[in-house]
Amino acid sequence: MAESVEAEDRGGLSTLWRMLLAACSRENVMGDLVIAGDRDEGAQANHSVNFLPPPNRLSKHPPTHNTDSLPDIVKVRLQTTTRYTGALDGATQILKHEGPLAFYKGSLTPLVGIGACVSVQFGGFHYARRQFEARNSLQGKPADLSYTQLYLSGAFAGLANSYLAGPIEHVRIRLQTQPHGAGRLYNGPIDCMRKLVSQGGGIGGLYRGQVVTLAREAMAYGTWFLTFEYLMRLHTQRTSTPRSSIPAPLIALYGGIAGEALWLSSYPFDVVKSKMQSDGFGAGMRYANMRDVWRQTWREEGARGFWKGIGPTCVRALPVSAGTFIVVEMVMRAMG
Repeated sequence: MAESVEAEDRGGLSTLWRMLLAACSRENVMGDLVIAGDRDEGAQANHSVNFLPPPNRLSKHPPTHNTDSLPDIVKVRLQTTTRYTGALDGATQILKHEGPLAFYKGSLTPLVGIGACVSVQFGGFHYARRQFEARNSLQGKPADLSYTQLYLSGAFAGLANSYLAGPIEHVRIRLQTQPHGAGRLYNGPIDCMRKLVSQGGGIGGLYRGQVVTLAREAMAYGTWFLTFEYLMRLHTQRTSTPRSSIPAPLIALYGGIAGEALWLSSYPFDVVKSKMQSDGFGAGMRYANMRDVWRQTWREEGARGFWKGIGPTCVRALPVSAGTFIVVEMVMRAMG
């Protein structure tokens, strides 16, 4: 029995890999992935994370850039600096020194890209799901996916989404962590992208941290879809009712739980990604590569360093994930 389960898992991983290669075959994306350790020491400008300018240069005007939400900028600041004692202190200091609009820094890029990202996530999941269903049918098995196959379908969706999420989040993090006021480094997302490409030696500058992004997205979305589908399947089995009869509040609850599971399973990867994507270039580079981020964080902060900012992240995750799943489920029901 154990051998058959192991063989099924190997077959699922093999199928997932073939699907990913097929999806990427039109473009040689992997050649463009560059992590921080590959940067030329002679690259241009440095980016040191320093949120407050000298006292005499504090701006009286709100910043001109925007971010996703209050919890998100607090999360990123906690991940990339030791300036704050906790989430509340971080939010208080940001409000005091940068004004209320600082909580919306960098929001334009994810706002433009969120539709495409969600489409890729659910499109990738259902594409992989159909491939597994067809494979199961050919092998004379029930078409319904095993939990391993559900996880791998979600992981495939995450890998596909990472090529959009990587640069979008990189730009957002740069705008969220740049100095405030007259000392800012970027005059908006377009200027930020242009400078990242220039300073990073090409498109790889925009895709810095992509390797850890791939790991985070696979883990996160594998867990996300698996948790939601498990809870939906458990409900139908327990009540002996079809999926279409599950009420909206319960769909929202299961979606919210899935959102919490997503971040709890992948958060240390997100911390490493944020540190890499807020690091400087050239002489200002602190981390040589992804492994160096893990090593330095563990040495200086211990295990706690990989969980800084988890509080505001979980606060945001539940309603966002609940809303996403309930909208998708309702739309699928309406479409029949």
